[in-house]
Amino acid sequence: MEYAVGKAGRIIAARLFEGEDLHESIHEIAAAENIKSAAVFITGGFRRANVVVGPAQEKPRIIGDYKDFTGPGEVLGVGTIYCDDEGPKLHMHTAIGKADQVMVGCPRDGTKTFLILEITIIEIEGLNARRKPDENTGFNLLRFE
Repeated sequence: MEYAVGKAGRIIAARLFEGEDLHESIHEIAAAENIKSAAVFITGGFRRANVVVGPAQEKPRIIGDYKDFTGPGEVLGVGTIYCDDEGPKLHMHTAIGKADQVMVGCPRDGTKTFLILEITIIEIEGLNARRKPDENTGFNLLRFE
């Protein structure tokens, strides 16, 4: 385990509208506000999402098992923002559902809002944290310096 201690900074509240992209919107806010580390909470609806629901393969490299969610449906999620070499990156896990269809996982790029998606970003100050390439997994994993 490794960890670092920071403190709460600014709190940003946002609302996405119908069809707006989850990742693009949060990355845009993070870049505009120079957010390097944050906790993110969402509540509202997804029109559609491509969701990693676990590994389809673990060895020699992890390959995600992707499932499509076609809404509209309800969503709640929690995630983080940390930067890699390209800038701020969102990592979020959500519970998504409509009627008796429920899915838990990690929505990827292309996730679109249904009607309204409320976002709360709580900036974390005082951390020296980044997402760095991990040779074993092929992912950019959180590391503290």
